[in-house]
Amino acid sequence: MLLFLNFFNKKKKESKPQIDTVISSKPKKANQRVTAERIGELGEYKINIQLDQLPKDCRYLSDLLVKNPKAKSGYSQIDHVVLTPYGIFVIETKNYQGTIYGGKERKTWSVNGKFKMMNPFIQNYGHIKALTSFIDEKYHDLFISMVSFTKRCTFKVDVDYRKIASKELIVYDVELSEFIHRKVSVLKIHHKEPRLTESDILTISNAFSNANITDPKVREDHNRLLNTHVSEKKTVTSSTCSVCNKPVSDKVEAYCLGNNTFKGKIYCYEHQKTVQKQNQLIIISKCQCPERS
Repeated sequence: MLLFLNFFNKKKKESKPQIDTVISSKPKKANQRVTAERIGELGEYKINIQLDQLPKDCRYLSDLLVKNPKAKSGYSQIDHVVLTPYGIFVIETKNYQGTIYGGKERKTWSVNGKFKMMNPFIQNYGHIKALTSFIDEKYHDLFISMVSFTKRCTFKVDVDYRKIASKELIVYDVELSEFIHRKVSVLKIHHKEPRLTESDILTISNAFSNANITDPKVREDHNRLLNTHVSEKKTVTSSTCSVCNKPVSDKVEAYCLGNNTFKGKIYCYEHQKTVQKQNQLIIISKCQCPERS
């Protein structure tokens, strides 16, 4: 009898892990999707904290969806617009992790030299052009393009993007308000009087708010069209050598973009050696050049 009870208890104990396995065997994709959403929400939370720190004479709008006939979906979705007395900041936020390679002349940038994305400043230029259609032409030259990445990234991009004098700025999310403050301070030096009055800011803000499409169905269709386009789009054509147009791998592209020797240009292996030799000759010639008395 005792043997029978022991055997029964043993069976019960052995059956528990099977139940636990069933409970914990939910699709991983669902968990990954939730994690991605939480990361995205955290990123937006950081941005909102930054924007809330702006002076009282500034206004900002977030998640605008406006008509744009030139866009493939017929709409442009703008992450954030900040209205200040000295300029209008249009902000595109990116939630990537890794090293960001890119340059002003590049239509596509890459993450870790593998994943390719559209040059975010080209993307943001489209957003700015869409917004200009809703306001008076006298405001059109006040736009400043900003692209914000999380601190999980490292920039390997043109240094001009980090210069506060530029009208195209790349920043980390935690320094967004700092760069806006710095940019406004520079503009104050060049313009003794504010370029936008309180009334102007209110007028522009209302124009963008009125243009914003809040219909859930339209927004859902817009996102669906974008996702469909991404899924159907073929792999981006390989980058080519700046000299011979020979296709190069993503690793070669990443190496060239991350190497100051090549000044943002891409070269195949053979032409990399040529450029490096030319640079060495220039350095040697400078060293051998006699100093003038």
